[in-house]
Amino acid sequence: MSSRSTFSEVIDRRAISPFQYAVFILCGLVLVLDGFATQSIGFLAPSIADSIHVPVRTFGPAFASALIGLMVSSLCAGPIADRLGRKWPIVVSTVTFATFTIATAQASSLEQLVVIRFLTGLGLGGALPNAVALASEYAPTRVRRILVTVISCGMPLGALLGGLISAAMIPVWGWQSVFYAGGILPLLLALVLIRKLPESILFLGIRSATAVKAVAILSRIAPELGSDAIDYSSGRRAGLGRAPILALFLEGRAVGTILLWVPFFMNLLTIYFVVSWLPALLRQAAAPITTGIVAISLFSLGGIAGSLVQGKLMTRWGDYRILQAEFIVTVGLMAGLAYAATWGAIMAMGLLLGCFIQGAQAGLNALSVRYYPTAMRATGVGWALGVGRLGSIVGPVLGGLLLAREWSPREILLAGGMPAVVAAIALLMSQLLLVRSSRNPGVGRPALGNPAMDDGAS
Repeated sequence: MSSRSTFSEVIDRRAISPFQYAVFILCGLVLVLDGFATQSIGFLAPSIADSIHVPVRTFGPAFASALIGLMVSSLCAGPIADRLGRKWPIVVSTVTFATFTIATAQASSLEQLVVIRFLTGLGLGGALPNAVALASEYAPTRVRRILVTVISCGMPLGALLGGLISAAMIPVWGWQSVFYAGGILPLLLALVLIRKLPESILFLGIRSATAVKAVAILSRIAPELGSDAIDYSSGRRAGLGRAPILALFLEGRAVGTILLWVPFFMNLLTIYFVVSWLPALLRQAAAPITTGIVAISLFSLGGIAGSLVQGKLMTRWGDYRILQAEFIVTVGLMAGLAYAATWGAIMAMGLLLGCFIQGAQAGLNALSVRYYPTAMRATGVGWALGVGRLGSIVGPVLGGLLLAREWSPREILLAGGMPAVVAAIALLMSQLLLVRSSRNPGVGRPALGNPAMDDGAS
């Protein structure tokens, strides 16, 4: 047996180095600023509407265009990253959403806003899957779930900061100042990324032309190892000669891929349904307008808390058990919100919904990272998020249709729990597929979440 180690084995057998922590922090900051840019327009819509002299109810296309851009970019950025690497797609995506966030401050009509928000979405959608993939490929297998879920809290954290910063800056400098801050900060971060963010070591390792670069990076993690101690062959065998998108459906992955997409779609549908319509539904139910704003802020705060503990819970109790439980509890919480009669009960439901729904999203991100090997990881995560972004478009539209049909706020909130039921069923089917494949190894590639897939390219 060879005494040489693969890249993954070197990472797995050592304590996390300061170099790796720096990678995690940089990727986390990308997600924080991504979340800020994604959600800030929701807080600023009334001020923008007054400035450009249009009713705020006409802002649906502006919200939708950003989500469409997110979806398109999520679908395209992953395959590009699996061909060219993770670093530069992250840098380009960050510069893109920074530039058009600044341009948003110059919008003088709804039509301009729709176009600019679509272009902003193109940058936002490309940053998330690649930052998650890159960070996961520097994480030891033993903490990969935890790492992915912790950095995933950057999205709700960015959304929460967007609300707080908007409240502080608008009265002093106007709504444009929020977009200037939301664009200048990621431009500065992009300069740091160009200089400090490394390429994925596992991505470099699967290509013979770049393996030497991987060894140079590895020396910053394990300086005592020489190049003769590294086994390159296993990483190169993990590289795929076929299109990464097609590979999502080959080698027994097809059913698992589709079953992964279902909870992504349903969960992001629920998240954006809540974020888009909860304030309006509470207002229609005669609650003060501040109640909805506080509830959404607590929803983001709950998302941070849920994401921080999600990885540890999944490591302790198992991916499927935790995710299924979260979706089942979500159904109860939506019902609880529908029947909440006091300010305290509404706030509690908003906080808990954030914990469970956004914690589950962080868990799904971790599950997609584990399912796909290095050669197709960015594509797998990106397409799962892209399909999920389609749900984020459907959620707000669905809420509007139900309102147009004169459903009561209680009926709409009760209906909002149904996607969680579908997500739980899809995860149960994935779990059953995993059991079947483990009992019949000849059937094909193991189903979702098999720990054997955690070795990435090795």
